[in-house]
Amino acid sequence: MSKPLIVIGHRLGKGQNVAKGIEKAGGEAYVIPGVAADMRIGDVMKEMNADLGICFCGSGGAGAITANTKFGYKATHHLRTVEAGLQAVKEGNKVLGFGFMDTEELGEKITLRFIQMQGK
Repeated sequence: MSKPLIVIGHRLGKGQNVAKGIEKAGGEAYVIPGVAADMRIGDVMKEMNADLGICFCGSGGAGAITANTKFGYKATHHLRTVEAGLQAVKEGNKVLGFGFMDTEELGEKITLRFIQMQGK
């Protein structure tokens, strides 16, 4: 299996820590540049044929809901913990919407779970 491509969209233009965790776990990360990047998560995922998208904003919903509405990606939102993200991947979600959680741990664990689920 090739490295999973995971796109990161952050309302404030961040996401570098999550990207470090993704790469540490064996994935390929792409951080959408600029403010309001969360709202472009679906567009960039489609353009890059990404395996997974992780977006962040205050509520944790806008980017994931937009990606679901515009492209039909299975999405969940308003996630607040790493554990909730792991469950979302297990349930087959392709876009995960979090409140602000730009942590290396989140990127690493989500990627490892995604790789594990692909092996099943």
